[in-house]
Amino acid sequence: MRNPAATKLGYRLLDHTADMGIVFFGPTVKALYEAAAKALADLLVEGPAPEKAQRLSLDIEGEDRADLMVNWLREILYLWAAKSLWLLAANVEHITLKRLSATVRVAPYDPTHQRIKTDIKAVTYHRIQVRRTKAGWEATVIFDV
Repeated sequence: MRNPAATKLGYRLLDHTADMGIVFFGPTVKALYEAAAKALADLLVEGPAPEKAQRLSLDIEGEDRADLMVNWLREILYLWAAKSLWLLAANVEHITLKRLSATVRVAPYDPTHQRIKTDIKAVTYHRIQVRRTKAGWEATVIFDV
């Protein structure tokens, strides 16, 4: 089943037996990493965005684009799992093959206004792929749920 909101956010779900597979896409590599962060947030929580939010600067490194994607999503998941901070927006300001700098807007999760959709435990390296396509960029990521 296709999720129109997911397509608008730049991702689609993959059929996977035990975990959750996602394909993220974007016209540029910057847009790809932004779509991945926003999609992860969309998969974690639903509900109205809180009015109070804070901005955080993140600097992420990786051995290549795939490792960078895993580390980027792990940081977003860490903010959620360890600090109960829900990602509202992500702006990748600079990205290279092995590094990205971004500003994210996060807010504390409020169970009276938001609902947890998916309990994502980890970002895995299983089937990780980041590649250029005719339409732009695409990444495949498997989450442990």
